[in-house]
Amino acid sequence: MSAIVQNLLELLDLETIELNLFRGYSPDNGLKRVFGGQVVAQALVAACRTVEDRAPHSLHGYFLLAGDPRIPIIYDVDRIRDGRSFTTRRVRAIQRGEAIFSMSASFHIEEPGLEHQAPMPDVPPAEDLKLDTAARDRMLAAMPEAARRYYERERPIDLRPVEIERYMGEKRPDGRFNVWFRSVAPLPDDPAVHRCVLAYASDLMLLDTALVTHGRTLLEPSFMAASLDHAIWFHRPFRADQWLLYAQDGPNLRGSRGLARGLIYSADGTLVASTAQEGLIRQRRPQAT
Repeated sequence: MSAIVQNLLELLDLETIELNLFRGYSPDNGLKRVFGGQVVAQALVAACRTVEDRAPHSLHGYFLLAGDPRIPIIYDVDRIRDGRSFTTRRVRAIQRGEAIFSMSASFHIEEPGLEHQAPMPDVPPAEDLKLDTAARDRMLAAMPEAARRYYERERPIDLRPVEIERYMGEKRPDGRFNVWFRSVAPLPDDPAVHRCVLAYASDLMLLDTALVTHGRTLLEPSFMAASLDHAIWFHRPFRADQWLLYAQDGPNLRGSRGLARGLIYSADGTLVASTAQEGLIRQRRPQAT
């Protein structure tokens, strides 16, 4: 297993402090605040540690304060209800005595029933999007500096955008942005690990999709952004170490708040999860000279 994926798994392996209390840590990657996807994933890990016989089908979380990566995060799980079909948990992520994130998660037993799903977009497979070194260097050189640093950084999640031209200023009136992703190395077989890794990855690009219509990106220094909430619905089994298509769109941007949605498909077209997020997107005022 690659070292960076092992680091991700260690990040998600919370320390048990006491019944319903867990401690999580942040990587030393130079960031000034904790990555939101990390907090969502760790909160889901904490909730899953208190449920034995069923899997999560949805979570809804609110980002309350910026997390400090220099100190641990305490996850306090409230066992709201244990029913015959559904189990409900509430999780608070705490630093310095204050909640930085609050999440509700619902778990459901497997039940039979009618079934349908939205079709997967017709996009090139992930294997066709791997650029040769020369083409990759030309594309990176055309990107804003922050975008270039983002794609050059080693990450536990392999990202292959379909409409990568948007990082060079291309506007997309339909607001759609498709990205293939998977972990860069195989993961353990535990389904809970794959759900938590998906939760981590689901926050990597989602809010940025709210700017696709404008041909802009949050990687530009003229924007200040922060996630306000995050929701995930798990529909069907999947593996996060196999290619997943994140079909995203940004249907609304107003009042410095952007809304982004996502449908996540396995490579065979199976809809495995859905997401939604609203976030603060502010344009920085030009400094007076």
